Amino acid sequence: MTSYALTLIGNAKSAPLEPAHLERVCRRLTAAGNSDWLAQGEACDLFIDSPLSTRDIARQARDALSGTAIDAVCTPALGRRKKLLISDMDSTVIDQECIDELGDALGLGTQIRAITAAVIDGEISFSDALRTRLGLMKGMEHGLLESVYEERISLKSGARTLVQTMRRHGAFCILVSGGFSFFTQRIAERIGFHDHQGNNLAFKDGKLTGEVTEPILGRSAKLNTLTRLCGEQGLTPRDAIAVGDGANDIKMIEAAGLGVAFHGSESLRSRANACIDHGDLTALLYIQGFRKSEFVRT
Repeated sequence: MTSYALTLIGNAKSAPLEPAHLERVCRRLTAAGNSDWLAQGEACDLFIDSPLSTRDIARQARDALSGTAIDAVCTPALGRRKKLLISDMDSTVIDQECIDELGDALGLGTQIRAITAAVIDGEISFSDALRTRLGLMKGMEHGLLESVYEERISLKSGARTLVQTMRRHGAFCILVSGGFSFFTQRIAERIGFHDHQGNNLAFKDGKLTGEVTEPILGRSAKLNTLTRLCGEQGLTPRDAIAVGDGANDIKMIEAAGLGVAFHGSESLRSRANACIDHGDLTALLYIQGFRKSEFVRT
């Protein structure tokens, strides 16, 4: 038998977590665990001993909560607080896909978005898709990047609180994206990440050449960054929490001690050991055992 923390997360305003929800889950799991409310009406840990895996426990909890907007994530009771946060950017810590927004601004939105959707679902390779989309955008003025950033890009709810809280408690936080370094630099500074990585666009005479500087940062590069940082920080992948939304995040999600599919595609949800389908990014704090009173809000 292994000791687990099963974290249930609702929304105090739109979908409050109530004791009845805990009772439904306990009945389904035929377990009577001790509970610890991390935020009244919002998040609660249920500590149980079970021979099941974390995925099986979370799946049964979600089944018990079917029809509600409540998330359920199960983690081992020990080692919940992670020392490394590695996060995707597009549709993870920001609401948009930057390349789609650039495509819209160029009048190529339908074509670009269709390719992006196929990448997120894992239907085509990221590298091939990136080259195809940049080829379509050849000739784009450099100034369009700034206008898209200023006018079209918004942060996901809870993004800054997640990073600032983990930083306050000693974690190293990095933004790693298959998107563009122009955006990762600005988003990392805005949210508070220690570092960032993204793909570099090639311009000549102020116009996009249609090429991307090699090597392209894709699935393997994200995994390599996680592995490298663990070595530099004296950590193991078990000490890391990784979060993303699409197929390009699979390798780092699988390698991390806690890999989270955040409002993710089915291709990623099936491989992640945690799924957040309803909550905002503060859910990643709750599943590490943080109380709402510990959140850093700036």
